[in-house]
Amino acid sequence: MIEDNIRVLRQAAIATNDASYKIDKSWCVIAGNDALVDEMAYKAILSNANVKILFREHVILKDGKLDKKFDFIMIYGNSIVINDFKSATKKSGGAYVSIPRKYLSEPNLMVLVAPDNAVKYVVSTFEKSRIPFKILQESQTTSFIDVDINNEVKLPNFIKSALKPFYNANEVVLTTIVISVEKDSDVGKVQSIATSNKIFVIDFKDIVTED
Repeated sequence: MIEDNIRVLRQAAIATNDASYKIDKSWCVIAGNDALVDEMAYKAILSNANVKILFREHVILKDGKLDKKFDFIMIYGNSIVINDFKSATKKSGGAYVSIPRKYLSEPNLMVLVAPDNAVKYVVSTFEKSRIPFKILQESQTTSFIDVDINNEVKLPNFIKSALKPFYNANEVVLTTIVISVEKDSDVGKVQSIATSNKIFVIDFKDIVTED
């Protein structure tokens, strides 16, 4: 976008005049409903000279007779532009975590995305399992995540449609955290605990860290 390009040009001018200046790049993960993530994906596409979309996921979690639906997206690029996604996400009520390059010095960096109750449960499980880890950053949605009655419930569609506003009125909080796991030997345990509790895990060793 025009504003992005102006800021990046100013940054480039500083870099040109100062040989020691380095343009920082970072990652961010944005989570929320599909409308919010659509908006952020469009913003990233408009700014594609400065940022790129690494991946996007649409998640449907089965919780009893309900399907809890949310989306998230991971973006990488110029830190100045990436920072703009924070204010845009927060304004729309989404969850946002940034991963600056300085975090790469932390051991076994991971991002966890899931409904808040699941995240709190697995964090408690890590602690009870005596896994040394720390939470570097945390963010939650302030807008609700879409909830539907799943197809296993045999009700006419018009009744499901009538009940949907009731379930969506009970807000489902989505939480995103960035963690660092101290010991390499504990990484598999963390992944197993998280995935068995329906938490999406982004392991930074699988993310390309260079252009």
